[in-house]
Amino acid sequence: MSRKSTPVDNAPIENFFHILKANIVHHKQYQSFHDFKVVVDDFINYYNNHRIKQKLNGLSPVQYRQLTTESVS
Repeated sequence: MSRKSTPVDNAPIENFFHILKANIVHHKQYQSFHDFKVVVDDFINYYNNHRIKQKLNGLSPVQYRQLTTESVS
């Protein structure tokens, strides 16, 4: 959620939801809500722990956060 008068705060979450919908929602059907929830949970785990990003020096978001936390401590 964005702070008042600062719409750019919302850009990262909008980007995430676009990637989520493009990968697991569009043109796919699920047998049940439970099946859909499992796929969403798996995607979020992948997105945070395994997906590498060039902007994060080839690290996953969790790896990058751990690295930056260690350098600050």
